[in-house]
Amino acid sequence: MPRQGKADRVVAELLGEHGHTYAEEAGIPLKDTPQPLYRLLLMALLLSARIRSSIALETVRALQEAGLRDPRRMAGADWQERVDALGRGGYRRYDERTATQLGGGAELLTERWGGDLRRMRKEAHGDVPELRRLLQEIPGMGPAGADIFLREVQRVWPEVGPYLDAKALSGAERLGLPKDPQRLVRLAGDTEPAVLSAALVRAALDKNVAQEVLEHAA
Repeated sequence: MPRQGKADRVVAELLGEHGHTYAEEAGIPLKDTPQPLYRLLLMALLLSARIRSSIALETVRALQEAGLRDPRRMAGADWQERVDALGRGGYRRYDERTATQLGGGAELLTERWGGDLRRMRKEAHGDVPELRRLLQEIPGMGPAGADIFLREVQRVWPEVGPYLDAKALSGAERLGLPKDPQRLVRLAGDTEPAVLSAALVRAALDKNVAQEVLEHAA
């Protein structure tokens, strides 16, 4: 493990180059209101597939442009509309299956939580494992998707944080940083855990990111 001074430099370099959330990259102005939270959910579902993150994020924007920005509109669209919107974003490998999942998920959200993920949050009573379980009831949302959502939503749901999951901690390991979430948060100083987590995930997913950070921090 690097000395404290080196760890500080590594974290500063990481955040300086990659300190932004995936929601920001997808153009989602995250707020604790139904529509941005739903768009965040869509982003988490799309990012969790074995597809390039740039394509998933472009598809989030394509769904927004198609007007599929809330559960009511998503459920009301026909299957082909959803397939077409996914295709415009470049999400072609999984478009047919995902179109079905998006429709089913929108219907479930509407029927069970009134289309408002804040009601899911309320049902979980501040228990993060329970919230993670509830998220996985949505078609297409597995553990990876739930973790993506929780990493990002901690920005507006503070009881979730600090949420640094196994993927974020693997990025810390690749950078030679401690794998203890609390220590990582302290190293990040005033940076929000959601931003730190996203930056660490980028290091986990791309060894070139980690290598450049380490070289610049040396």
